[in-house]
Amino acid sequence: MNAVIIAVVVMLVLSLLRVNVVFALLIGAITGGLVGGLSLTDTITAFTDGLGGGASIALSYALLGGFAVAISKTGIPELLVSSILKLIKKDGDTEKTGLAKTLIILSLLLMAVFSQNLIPIHIAFIPLLVPPIIHVMNLLKLDRRLIASVLTFGLTAPYILLPYGFGFIFHEIVATQMETAGLAIDMKDIPYAMIIPTVGLVVGLLVAVFISYRKPREYTRDVTIEETTLVNFDKKVIFFTIVSLIAALVAQIQTESMIMGALAGILTLYVTGALKWKEADLLLTDGMRLMAFIGFVMITANGFAAVIQATGDIESLVGSASSLLEGNKALAAMLMLVIGLLITMGIGSSFATIPIIAAIFVPLALEFEFSTLAIIALIGTAGALGDAGSPASDSTLGPTAGLNVDGQHNHIWDTCVPTFLHYNIPLLLFGWIAIMVL
Repeated sequence: MNAVIIAVVVMLVLSLLRVNVVFALLIGAITGGLVGGLSLTDTITAFTDGLGGGASIALSYALLGGFAVAISKTGIPELLVSSILKLIKKDGDTEKTGLAKTLIILSLLLMAVFSQNLIPIHIAFIPLLVPPIIHVMNLLKLDRRLIASVLTFGLTAPYILLPYGFGFIFHEIVATQMETAGLAIDMKDIPYAMIIPTVGLVVGLLVAVFISYRKPREYTRDVTIEETTLVNFDKKVIFFTIVSLIAALVAQIQTESMIMGALAGILTLYVTGALKWKEADLLLTDGMRLMAFIGFVMITANGFAAVIQATGDIESLVGSASSLLEGNKALAAMLMLVIGLLITMGIGSSFATIPIIAAIFVPLALEFEFSTLAIIALIGTAGALGDAGSPASDSTLGPTAGLNVDGQHNHIWDTCVPTFLHYNIPLLLFGWIAIMVL
């Protein structure tokens, strides 16, 4: 059998069996290398040589993690919580009004969107923002599956479409890995290619909000949830935190480097005193530790991709697939998207999926004569598929962590299944449409 197929299957099966993803990638790479005719020494050499391709991304994640934790300690998340509670309490905690529900949904959606691009703190805001308003959601009988869907949308759609914060990292990975696979692209083309797939996510969100989970759902109210008190905030610290966010965004745009963006934000917090010197080292270390696992997964994924390229079996796989599909572009596009979905579901990281699928899909897409924009849409969508719905993804683990503080929200049935149905199905459909029309 083809070494590429065997490597991916081994990696995917091990991931689904809950073997650590890093080990699953390593074992899959070794298996693929040996099946592909490489010696163990050659396989390890290829794997090691490929690791460097993920170093820049891993450092970006580490610095962004440090920046995220530093921001979370400045008071901005607590300020947002207080603002939401004040707005809701204008209607009264016991009044089940449409306005109160709308405020909660829009506030959480906005914060989730900001967490990927404008205020890049990823899922760090969820444990700070969601638990204090759980009791209000219970009184309003808000279905937590709806809130999980809203949060997951905000954690996925922005990075897929917008090249800022985590979105810049995602777009950079797509561009780098496509060039490595034989097709150099301009990063500025990625947002255009991803507009149609993102519309699919918007459709899924609208279905979840207005159809699937609009009905009230009862939760037990006698569980005590700690409520954030409305306190006075240091306006100077808040101001300089906002300045640091602007500095990070400007530096990223000017240098086209998320590393420089995160560094500019951290230095601004240091210099202005918004980040206390005596706490800085511990906070930044904690933040880097928060993102370290994702960084290791992405580094290992690059090694995996290097091994399957070294086997030379990608060319034979492309040739076999082309013959089997007999030039059927529509079927080829759908098949590649489904494979991307399965890989991301197993790994739990769309960022780490890109190096694996780009090595295979770019040559295959070129063989079928897809346009450059169509191939970008293919790689971006195939990577993003499965981020929502995967039990191991931050986009589902984060919402569950916030919504299950009282034990009334199941990770699989209340987060993973709803987000899988509402986002992967429309993303698969709209991504396929994008590939066919671009």
